[in-house]
Amino acid sequence: MKRKLLTVLLLLAPAWAIAAGGSHGLDKANIDPNNRESQQRGASLFVNYCLSCHSAELMRYERIGKDLGINEKMLKENLIFTGGKVGDLMTVATADADAKEWFGTVPPDLTVIARSRGVDWLYTYMRSFYRDDSKLIGVNNLVFPDVGMPHVMWELQGWQEAVTTTVKDPDGTEREMVKLELVEPGLLSPKEYDRAVRDLVNFLDYMGEPAKYERQHLGVKVIMFLLVLLVLAILMKKDFWKDVH
Repeated sequence: MKRKLLTVLLLLAPAWAIAAGGSHGLDKANIDPNNRESQQRGASLFVNYCLSCHSAELMRYERIGKDLGINEKMLKENLIFTGGKVGDLMTVATADADAKEWFGTVPPDLTVIARSRGVDWLYTYMRSFYRDDSKLIGVNNLVFPDVGMPHVMWELQGWQEAVTTTVKDPDGTEREMVKLELVEPGLLSPKEYDRAVRDLVNFLDYMGEPAKYERQHLGVKVIMFLLVLLVLAILMKKDFWKDVH
C-alpha cells in the first residue's frame, strides 16, 4: 500500500510543481519537434535574449549545429557572440555573485527547463508578462506571480497591462478574472510574437533531450523492420506446415 501511495505521489509531483507557479491556465504550445527551421529560429532567440543571463551548460554549440543542420560558419556568425569556439559549452560571462546582486538570485540553467516545467508552461509564461509599477523591475507575470525576471523580449511583444473583470458563473457566483491587453505594440504582431515564442520553446524542448528525436526515428525503423520480419515469419511458417495435415 505504501509503495502504491509513493508511486502516485511521484506521478503527481510534476503537476504540483507547475501549479505552484500560478493559477493562470496554460495555453497549448503546439510545437513541432521535427521542424528544424523552427528550432533554428528558436536557437537564435535563445542566444540573443536568454543566454546573456541563463546558461545552458549541458549543451555545446557544435551539437546544436550538427542536430539542427547549422554549419560551422553560420554558428560562429549567428549563435556565438563571445568569441568562443564551436566546441564550447553554452555558458554565460556573468558571475554568480553579480547575478545574485542584480536579480536577487542566480538565473537557473535552462538546458532541461522544458523537461522541468513543460512546454505549455514555458509558452504561456513568455506571453504573460505585464506592466506592474509596484514591482522593482516594473513587470509581473500571470503564470509566475512576483517573478524576478524582467521581460527580456518586450521589444518584440510590446507591453501588456492586466485588466481585472468580474464574471458571474451559471450558479450566480461572482469571481474576478484577469486578462492581458496589449497597450503598446512591439516589433512583432501578436501572431508573429506567438510564433517566435513557439520557436523558442521548440528549441528549449530539443535542448532538454537532444537524443529523443534520434531515438524516435530509430524506433520507427525498428518497428518497420519487426513488421517485415513478422510477415516473413508468417510466410515461412505457412510454407513449413503446408504439407502437414
